[in-house]
Amino acid sequence: MRVALIAGVASLLGFAGATSSSSTLGILKANGVELGEWEAAYEKASAFVANLTTAQKVALITGSSVESTKANFTAFYFLDGDMGLQDFYYVSAFSLSSALAMTWDRDAIYSQAKAVGSEFYNKGIQVVAGPTSQPLGRTVWGGRNVEGFGPDPYLNGLATGLTTKAYVDAGVIAGGKHFIFNEQETNRSASDATGAPYSSNVDDKATHETYLWPFYDAVKNGLGAVMCAMNKVNGTLACENSDLLMKTLKTELGFPGLVWPDFNAQSSASASALGGEDYGSSTYWSTSTIQKLLSNGTLSEARFNDMAIRNLMAYYYVHLDNGLQPTTRPTDTYVEVRVNHSKLIRENGAKSMALLKNKNGALPLKSPHVMGIFGAHAGSVMGGPNGAIDVEGSGPTYQGHLVTGSGSGRGSIPYVITPLHALTDRASQDGTMLRWILNDTYTSTESSSLVDSSTIYTNIEPSYANFATESSVCLVFLNALAGEGADRTELYNSDQDSMVNQVADNCNNTIVIINTVGPRLMEQWIDHDNVTAVLYGSLLGQESGNSIVDILYGDVNPSARLIHTIAKNESDYNVGICYTAQCNFTEGVYLDYRYFDKHDITPRYPFGHGLSYTTFDYSDLHVTAPSSISKAPQGKKSVGGPSDLWDNVASVSVLITNNSTLAGAEVPQLYIEFPEAADQPVRQLRGFERVEIDAGGHSYVTFDLRRRDLSYWDVVTQEWLVASGSYNVYVGASSRDLRLNGTFSLTVTA
Repeated sequence: MRVALIAGVASLLGFAGATSSSSTLGILKANGVELGEWEAAYEKASAFVANLTTAQKVALITGSSVESTKANFTAFYFLDGDMGLQDFYYVSAFSLSSALAMTWDRDAIYSQAKAVGSEFYNKGIQVVAGPTSQPLGRTVWGGRNVEGFGPDPYLNGLATGLTTKAYVDAGVIAGGKHFIFNEQETNRSASDATGAPYSSNVDDKATHETYLWPFYDAVKNGLGAVMCAMNKVNGTLACENSDLLMKTLKTELGFPGLVWPDFNAQSSASASALGGEDYGSSTYWSTSTIQKLLSNGTLSEARFNDMAIRNLMAYYYVHLDNGLQPTTRPTDTYVEVRVNHSKLIRENGAKSMALLKNKNGALPLKSPHVMGIFGAHAGSVMGGPNGAIDVEGSGPTYQGHLVTGSGSGRGSIPYVITPLHALTDRASQDGTMLRWILNDTYTSTESSSLVDSSTIYTNIEPSYANFATESSVCLVFLNALAGEGADRTELYNSDQDSMVNQVADNCNNTIVIINTVGPRLMEQWIDHDNVTAVLYGSLLGQESGNSIVDILYGDVNPSARLIHTIAKNESDYNVGICYTAQCNFTEGVYLDYRYFDKHDITPRYPFGHGLSYTTFDYSDLHVTAPSSISKAPQGKKSVGGPSDLWDNVASVSVLITNNSTLAGAEVPQLYIEFPEAADQPVRQLRGFERVEIDAGGHSYVTFDLRRRDLSYWDVVTQEWLVASGSYNVYVGASSRDLRLNGTFSLTVTA
């Protein structure tokens, strides 16, 4: 979705139509799902709907306010997004979800989402169009990968679940997107080249084990709304796909909330209602149309009431009926909601920048005498912020410091701290001399006098070579831009790579800083002897420059980890953009590191990689597991799937020791190799923990394994099953840096 969906706020009075019988209100429970914490919301929503006329229910499901004889309801305001309120004044511009995922920090993920949710709540907005679990990142060329939590379903799921919980705790409705398989921008809608949205054709196993996995987490944690995608799924529009929405989402996952369409994703009246859409356009769902569908039996009264109830469930679940939320005001009205969020944005930005290379301790910086700063990404854009980074604004690079996305991923930026700004502040304290060229393609034959003619600085040519030669450290800033409306056209940039090489040829301490919207290749210069360090991250929001400089100078010890594999060659990635109407996901579950591991492809930097200014030792691996376990879940159907799918059934613990003189944070990662019968990738992430450890200290880390973490999707029984056999356990610092290993065996019972 590109723009905010602002529902009507007019009160509706005097509708004609029969009042519904309460006996028709039970379809949400008819599939046997126990609502648990949603039960009270269901009772309130059912009672409200029972007193509405047909026309009032139509008003409710098409985004208008309703006044009944017993209660009133003010229509929802839907708005993007996870990076902060879009198109509002006096709000914060947070980091993108892909940056937040790079922290591998549960507390950071939750705290940012709680802050975002609080700004929505205090601006009078009820529904966040987020969390954005997907695009998952099936193809590295996908234009909107920057908006999601990355291609690993376990990490993505944990982040999606935590974000959902934080929004709920902030008092707003979490609206997960995009459901589902919306993995590229090319041909995503009927207005594109093919004349129809592409169809994502995906097998049942890949659906459950990869793309659906994060939505389990979201539903379990209180997801109140789901945006159905523009694309087709196995030949049927996502917003009309009853197998997808009614069976999988609402029954298998036990989702109790509303389904609403992405921009222009609804294309019919009956098919969308029967397929599972609950909120839509009055163009399709007029009172007369709905009455006709009811009278001829196409739409049952039970399903119609179900739609209305689902539109209210999350409203009551997050307690928006308590009357405490501030009234929505015009977008430019001064309503201050930011409190100390700039501090949080700065901290999380630093936590999300991964140190990929650090030759001979080039970082942290120690009061360098002369610093050269290179690249457009180091300074301010010519005009802004909040310039035309919009739909189709897909770069491939941005001529200024890139801190937010485009389209639905565009934050409303109150200000931008650029690296040049932050470095200037630091230089003023340290006495460092700065030189800069804020351009990716700069050449000059003109000379300039920096001071008077008696100094040695007269007639310096401001070129990359001259400024680099005169510098004791050179910082080169690169970015990559992509976003809604268009997919990526490159994974590296020739102009930027040439700039890095020109600087490095003349500066023996060249440090490259990258902020990118997805994997950014670096083979053109990564092995250059003078490229001493690489700092790599996504888009960090308004405090970006401060976050980067905090890492460069060691005020923050880096701890971020990659959420995608950085390849050596474009051809190392197995999925490109699909340009035909039928897009077959033939790779199944083999995305990112799971594909690289299967085919033994050596990456430049593996999934989960990231260095620290500290070194850590791993020891004392212990595995605790039952000798037997039931093959299938035995728990009741519930919100989030079978209740015991979430039970902890095993654990792995390790001892992490900081063996240096500097405090730091490590992110040990747990990978599991399944028995052959489960038909799984070589290894899969099934646990991680960011742990801060004092110099010389140690910490025991325990990874709890839930039943779902040891389960595979069986396409015959349509259940999550556990396989008998031996499970290999690996703990390490990345998907390829595996320090410890062990095994445990399970015998499954009926």
